[in-house]
Order: sequence, then C-alpha cells, then structure tokens
Amino acid sequence: MVAIVAFVLSSAALFLQPMQERNAEIEKKRNILASVGIEATGVDAEELYSKYVTTSFVINDKAEVVEGVDAFGVEVKKEQRKPIAEQVFPIYIATFEDGHSSYIMPLEWKGLWGPIYGYLSLKEDLRTISGVTFDHKSETPGLGAEINTTAFESQFVDKQLFTGDEFTGILVQKGGAAPGDMHAVDAISGGTITSKALEAMIYNCLKNYVNYLKNNSN
Repeated sequence: MVAIVAFVLSSAALFLQPMQERNAEIEKKRNILASVGIEATGVDAEELYSKYVTTSFVINDKAEVVEGVDAFGVEVKKEQRKPIAEQVFPIYIATFEDGHSSYIMPLEWKGLWGPIYGYLSLKEDLRTISGVTFDHKSETPGLGAEINTTAFESQFVDKQLFTGDEFTGILVQKGGAAPGDMHAVDAISGGTITSKALEAMIYNCLKNYVNYLKNNSN
C-alpha cells in the first residue's frame, strides 16, 4: 500500500510540474508588467509581455552585458549566494506605443518572516522611478503585508534613486517622509521591520546596477 501511494504521489508531482512551471512563468510576466503599470491576467499576460517587453539581457558587476544568458531564467536569490564577480543582474526593457521605454530590474531580500521581492522600473533617465510592484512570502497581514498594496507602491512613482551623482536608494521613513522629499516614502504603520527590509532590498539590489545606470543615463 505504501509503495502504491508513493507511486501515485510521484506520478502526480511529475504530471503537475509542467503546469506549475507555466503558472510561475505567467506570474513572473504579470509582475514585470505590473511594475510599468500594465495589469495582466493569466490569459493575456504572455501576449502583453511579448508586446511590451522588447528587450532583456543581463549585466555583470562591471556593468558589461553578458552574452548567452537568458535574463528571464535568472533567479535573484540564487545569484545572491554567489561571489559578486560571478553574479549576473537582469534588465528588462518595456517599450510603449508613444516610443518611450522603461528599464525594469528584479529585487529580492529577507523580510521579517520570509523573503520579500518585486520589480522596480526606471524612466529613460535611469534615475527616476516609473513604477514598482512588491510582494512577500509571509509578512504579517495588515502590517508588513501592506507592501503589496497600491497605496504603498504608488508612493515610489517619480522618486529619485540618486542625489546628485551619488546613489542613495529610497528611504522608507517611519513617521512619514517630508513633503516634497524626492528620495523617501512613508513607511507602513506598524510594519517598521518590513519597511526597513524593503528599503535595504532596493538599495542592496540596485547598487549592483549603478555603473550601468550612470553609463547609460540621458
């Protein structure tokens, strides 16, 4: 009986694996699109991704494009375990009907109870945030889990990653960002640890792109 159950479970896992991989691929495409303000369902995510995400590539720690690596297949968490000189950093470029483009970069870090992750897009000046999408594995509902709400994410639009020529990231400010501060957003009330983890995620992930951003900024 044990052998039969094990066989059934193993067969079911093998049968479901392609479906699970496809769902994960669609979800990833949805999140990339969401960072530039395009809402996609499972039905149209692939079509919209093919339409708008016109280019993808990876760079190394010297801001050089690395040939022969599929950006979509890169897993940030796995890259972070490698020495910096062996890591690659994906960039996706979305191009819109009016001709303007956004540059999209993946993010992942450790939250309060598990991983937090997302995508951040930049305008063509490679300094100004176009949009973000965040999510989490197990942050506290009503507190840290609020990072994936529109109210929180919308604060990042038009914020600046650089102060002059210095990369500063975005401060997630407990008690609220000062009005007009182009480098800070309001933290989540009651979610200070998750807020600071998200601040660290943006800084530590995007610092790997700084040379590329400076070399290619308008």
